[in-house]
Amino acid sequence: MTGMIYPAIIMGGLGLIFGALLAFASKKFYVETDPRQADIRAILPGANCGGCGYPGCDGFAEALVNGTAKITGCAAGGSALAERIAAILGVDAVTEEPKIAFLKCGGASDKTVKNCVYYGEYDCRAASVIPGKGPSSCAYGCMGLGTCVSVCAFNAMTIKNGLAVVDPEKCVGCGACVKNCPRNVLVLAPRKSKVNVSCNSPLKGPDVKKVCSVGCIGCTLCVKSCPVQAIEMKGALAEIDPAKCINCGVCATKCPTKIITDRRTAQERASAETASV
Repeated sequence: MTGMIYPAIIMGGLGLIFGALLAFASKKFYVETDPRQADIRAILPGANCGGCGYPGCDGFAEALVNGTAKITGCAAGGSALAERIAAILGVDAVTEEPKIAFLKCGGASDKTVKNCVYYGEYDCRAASVIPGKGPSSCAYGCMGLGTCVSVCAFNAMTIKNGLAVVDPEKCVGCGACVKNCPRNVLVLAPRKSKVNVSCNSPLKGPDVKKVCSVGCIGCTLCVKSCPVQAIEMKGALAEIDPAKCINCGVCATKCPTKIITDRRTAQERASAETASV
């Protein structure tokens, strides 16, 4: 019996000593947290999408208090959240133009040439590093294997007919899909820009036509028809300057391959036609 008491006393004594040491260390090395960090964290969406560039909402809140993050860094919260953060930090609210993810590719499964039957992991990043690099012959188009879908915290991405599709009602412009697209075919565009070139290929017209029936062929008709000179050729690929574009849609009507996407509503189109009269 005595042999059992002594070990228990020793273990109990060691527990008290270690507990006292831990209590001392917690007080000695305690780092006081700025109370504003908790206030900011409480109003963040909590999606932990990483679009702000920090490890989740906790990391973003800490960076804001430390002065290393922009108050507009949370795309999910938008300008309303930026104003609330600015109030907590005691700084002026600076808003940024809302953005949305846009796919620079119109090469759906029935519009492109397939160079193989793809069997493998349905992840664009994985397919991009193996021989063949996915089923499409176009090395610049959407692979359609769904990496963007898997990383979107807002369920704003789907794959239809071999192409990524963005739901404008759900997309918050966080940029997670853009950062994880191995072909850089997804970009963040101003939400107000409704007319965009849905092609990412820098190849010349004949080479584009070999792999895609709707790619940009570099004909320059859009450049010549634009009333505000908002389009220029970057090599063989047309590019629209959103700062100059007035969303008139003239270029979309002139494009022979119909690769310029016109996402205006019927009301927006009617307004543009009235203004041009």
